[in-house]
Amino acid sequence: MNIAAAANETLAHNSNVLVYSAMAIYTLAFVAHMAEWVFGSRSKVGRTAAALTAQATATAAAPARAERQGGGTAVLERPKVITKTAAGSRDVPDGPGAAGGTEKGDLYGRIAISLTVLAWALHVGGVVTRALSVQRAPWGNMYEFSTTFAAVAVSIYLLLLTLRKNVRWIGLPLVTTVLLDLGLAVTVLYTASDQLVPALHSYWLWIHVSCAILSGAVLYLGAVATLLFLFRDRYEAKLADPAGKQPGAFAASVLERLPSAASLDKFAYRVNATVFPLWTFTIIAGAIWAEAAWGRYWGWDPKEVWSFITWVAYACYLHARATAGWKGRKAAWLGLIAFACYLFNYYGVNIFVTGLHSYAGV
Repeated sequence: MNIAAAANETLAHNSNVLVYSAMAIYTLAFVAHMAEWVFGSRSKVGRTAAALTAQATATAAAPARAERQGGGTAVLERPKVITKTAAGSRDVPDGPGAAGGTEKGDLYGRIAISLTVLAWALHVGGVVTRALSVQRAPWGNMYEFSTTFAAVAVSIYLLLLTLRKNVRWIGLPLVTTVLLDLGLAVTVLYTASDQLVPALHSYWLWIHVSCAILSGAVLYLGAVATLLFLFRDRYEAKLADPAGKQPGAFAASVLERLPSAASLDKFAYRVNATVFPLWTFTIIAGAIWAEAAWGRYWGWDPKEVWSFITWVAYACYLHARATAGWKGRKAAWLGLIAFACYLFNYYGVNIFVTGLHSYAGV
């Protein structure tokens, strides 16, 4: 074994150590996020809603007392649940402890973010070290793609926090799925450091696959917001229906810490709409690369087909929101179906379907 090969093997080993270390710190961050949700108070949106609801109740009670004194028998309707911030303020996503909350809950939230930053640094170090060990882009197989995808998703989350966006509510589901993703990567999908098949030796690997990773990471955040919207929307519907079954104590303690359903729906739509042009470019870049590698732009390979299906699904989602006025649960289900297409395009096609893009064993 020559010196260069030995150095590359050492770098590959260090990459694995860094990824496993990141997983350990992500686990601690997960515990801290759980503590934040247990001890944190309701979100800023929830507290504002409670205050406005209480004010509406007091205002409506005055005429009721006057009518009862006059011998009337009118019955007042229960005040509607208000889920928007006060007038003059921005209705933005919020989460437990993000705008204060209890001192203990906010402390655990800050610890969780600090641990996430530390884990992210180790995680990125593992990805970079893997790239140095193979001397190419670190996303030439499913293991490398998965680890890089998770690092980019956490990077976007931390960037939003740096920009002072109130998105701490994403922290718990994000860390949970990152742990699942990395666990799957280091067990089922792990591939030793090696060079690429000839068709992948191209600068388009940097362009096409990096765009696919970035697009997927943003679409993932939109899917998380969409899924949480479905739970929060049903929770608000139950609160607004005095004759129906009211939410249980556990459901209320969790869901009241989320942003309002309207905020979650808006957040999901905005991130999906923002990244859709990049996903479009990803498909175009893939077609250009296919022409250079295989002599044709489009050949109905399974990966190409499902990339196009994913594009159509998100196009339908955005079109329905923009023109048909689809908001709420119908649009949310359509958005989740679109993200499911993205997931199948990655896991299903790469593992179970044979095609020119099948590189699970590389």
